[in-house]
Amino acid sequence: MAEARDLQTPQYDAVVIGAGFAGLYQLHCLQQMGLSTTVLEAGSNVGGTWYWNRYPGARTDSPSNVYQFLFSDELFNEWQWSERFPSQAETERYLNWVADRLNLRPNIQFNKRVRSAIWTAENASWLITSEDGSQVSARFVISCMGPLSTPVVPEINGQDTFAGTIVHTTRWPQKDIDLSGKQVGVIGTGATGIQVVQTIATEVQSLTVFQRTANYTIPMKNDVYTTAAPQQADRSELRHRTRETFGGFDFDLEQREWASVDAAERRENMEHLWAQGNLALWVGSFAEQLLEPAANKEVSEFVREKIRARIEDPSLAEKLLPTDHGFGTHRVPLETNYYEAFLLDHVQLIDTNAEPIVRLTPTGIETTQQEIPLDILICATGFDAVTGALTNIDVRGRDDRSLAALWAEDVRTAMGMQVHGFPNFFLTSSPLSPAGAFCNAPTCVQHSVEWISECIGYVLNRGAAIEATAEFEAQWVAHHDEVANTTLIAKTPSWYTGANVEGKPTRLIGYAGGVAAYVAACDQVRDEGYAGFSIY
Repeated sequence: MAEARDLQTPQYDAVVIGAGFAGLYQLHCLQQMGLSTTVLEAGSNVGGTWYWNRYPGARTDSPSNVYQFLFSDELFNEWQWSERFPSQAETERYLNWVADRLNLRPNIQFNKRVRSAIWTAENASWLITSEDGSQVSARFVISCMGPLSTPVVPEINGQDTFAGTIVHTTRWPQKDIDLSGKQVGVIGTGATGIQVVQTIATEVQSLTVFQRTANYTIPMKNDVYTTAAPQQADRSELRHRTRETFGGFDFDLEQREWASVDAAERRENMEHLWAQGNLALWVGSFAEQLLEPAANKEVSEFVREKIRARIEDPSLAEKLLPTDHGFGTHRVPLETNYYEAFLLDHVQLIDTNAEPIVRLTPTGIETTQQEIPLDILICATGFDAVTGALTNIDVRGRDDRSLAALWAEDVRTAMGMQVHGFPNFFLTSSPLSPAGAFCNAPTCVQHSVEWISECIGYVLNRGAAIEATAEFEAQWVAHHDEVANTTLIAKTPSWYTGANVEGKPTRLIGYAGGVAAYVAACDQVRDEGYAGFSIY
C-alpha cells in the first residue's frame, strides 16, 4: 500500500540513493543539467564501499590509474595517488576530495537510510521514505548503491552468549578495533578474508581462520610512489580504452585462440601475466580459460603450482589449494604474503567441511573437534551481491508491484538500467550488467551514469515517464543468459550465481559479454531513441 504523501514533502527532479563513486558522479551530472537533485546516503560521509569497508587491509584490486574518475581533466591531473593499488583510507580521501572539488556536499543528505520508494502514477513521481521517517519526492530515482553493500551475516548457535566482539568486515567501526595481543578468529577466505588475514597475522596473539572454500589468488605487485606518480596516459584515451576492453581495465583479453598457441608459448604467456601482479591472468588472458574445461584446467594447475611452491607443509598446502572449482570461476583476489601467514606458529587453518563450527561459547568457538578461545570474531562472509541493496528496500512500481517479490522469483533487468514496471527508476551496479560482477567498478559506473543522464535529458521534454518494455527486458535476459551459459562461471556455484544466499534465484548476476559489447549495446539503444523503452 502506498504511503501517504505529506504536503510539505520536498520535491526534486531526481533523487540519488548512495554517495559512492556512482552517486557522486550521478549528482554531478544532474547538477550540470540544471536538475534539482538530492542524494540520500545511509552513512555519515561520502565514500560508499570505501566508507563502510574499513577493515584491516582493505584496498582496491584495480590499479589507481583506472580506479578513478576519467570524465574530468581537472580531477585526473590534480589528484596524485601514493600507491598502485590504493588503500581504503586513500580511496576514501579521494572521494571526499572529489565531493568538495565539485561542490557536491550541499546536495547530499547523510544518515538517510532509505526504507521505501513508492511510485505514484497520478503525478508520475516517486515518494522516498527514509528510516528516520523523513520523505522526499522526485520524478526520477537513481539507485547508486554498491553491488557489495548488503552483508551476509552468519547465524551461529550461541552467539548471544559470546562475551567477546563479533564484527562483519563491512560494518567495521569508524573507531578502529585494537587487535594487538588478542585471540582472533576469521570466518571466510574470499577476497576480504584474505586481506584481513594477511594484514593482522603478525599483530594478534593467535589467529584461527575458518575456511569453507579455498580460492585461487594472484600475488599483488603494489608499487608505492615516493614522488608524485606521473599519469601514464592521456585521460580521454584512457577513458576510451577502458570502455573497449572486456573488464574495464586498460588491458584486454588475448586476441589469439587458445588452441592456436602451443603449450610452451601458453606457459610463457601465463608467466608474463602472473608477473604483472594484477588481474590480467584472469581477465586479460585467453577467453577460453573461462569457457573451455581444458583451457581452464591448464591455468588452474599453473596457479595451484605457484601456490604450492610457497607452502612448506604438504598437508597445509592441500587445504589451501582449490579443488572444487576452476581458476576464474570464483572471484579472484590479489594477495600479499597471505600464504606466509599460515606458516606462523600462532596461526591455524580450520577446514569447516571436515571440522564444522558447532556453536559459540562465552569464551570462544566450538567445532566438532575442539574449542578455540577467542576475544574477537571477524566475519568476512560476503554479501547478498548486487540485488541485496535493493531488495532490502520496499521498492514498489506500477500497480504496487514489489521489486523484492519479483526478484525473489527471477532476477531480471533491461540492460541493468531499468526493470519493467518501475518507470523513471534507474539502476547502476546492477544485475545483468558488467558492473554487477565483471568490471573495474569506476569504468562501468561512469558509463551507466552517463547513459542514465542522457536518457533523463531525452525524456524531459517528451513525456512524464520512461519504462523498459516487457519485450525488451525479455530480449535482454535471453541474450544475457545465452552469453552466460557459454561460460564456466555460470556453471559454478558462487556469489556470482547467487549460491551464497539461501533461496536466491540462480542466474549469473553479471553480464559476461564484456564491457565493450555492453557499451555498444547501450549506445545502440540510445542512438535509436531508446528503443525498447516506452515514454509516456
